[in-house]
Amino acid sequence: MAKTSEEKGAPAIQAVERAAIIMSAFTPARPRLTLNEITAALGTSKATAHRYTKALRAANLLRYDPTETMYSLGPQILTLAAAARSGLPVIKLAEPFMEKLMREVQETVVLSVWDGESPIVVATNDNTDHVARVAVRLGARLSPTASAQGRVFCAYLPDDEMPMLRREMQSDPEFAQELERIRETGISLKSPVVNGLRTLAAPVFQTGRVVAALAVVATSVSSDDEVDRNTDALRSCAERLSATLGTT
Repeated sequence: MAKTSEEKGAPAIQAVERAAIIMSAFTPARPRLTLNEITAALGTSKATAHRYTKALRAANLLRYDPTETMYSLGPQILTLAAAARSGLPVIKLAEPFMEKLMREVQETVVLSVWDGESPIVVATNDNTDHVARVAVRLGARLSPTASAQGRVFCAYLPDDEMPMLRREMQSDPEFAQELERIRETGISLKSPVVNGLRTLAAPVFQTGRVVAALAVVATSVSSDDEVDRNTDALRSCAERLSATLGTT
């Protein structure tokens, strides 16, 4: 009996799914993996995992270090990442707004988007006049509940897109109050001070939906007056960017 087109397509779909699983196994915390680790993530035999890694290496999506028998993401990923960033209208439109905000507050300005699980840094501007600058890495994955940017998304995204929210609010009753305060003020101010840094974040909207979080990252030694000025400048910038996105 001849196979239907749906049956013929099933192996191809499985191949794409398995390739995606392998690529997703690499994280900033685990940029290099052994074949055993890839096999465990894939849930198949080692021979099957090796076959997929060989195909991904041929496409420059994986790189293999024979001296340490470790895999890492290949150079083609950089091209894909650049294309992905360019495909987000908010990034290109945000550039002049981020530049102006950075000049106004003289602190590092960061733009993050939600990837389905957490905020991802997609643009940053740290060209301040300070001798010491705060640098934030592009592609950095932020905490969805502890970071200022993450809390912005928690406050404004629909509940069905934030599965971790209910558990977090049950374990930390003050978290729900914090999200309500963010909705009232439009600013995430009470993010934990980590590594001597303080982050202020504001939502960026397009047609009523939050599409990004704009943030100012500064040292925690900033005075209260500086924090107030940065807050006002950040809120104003996020509102202007949202207005521009609403007309695109």
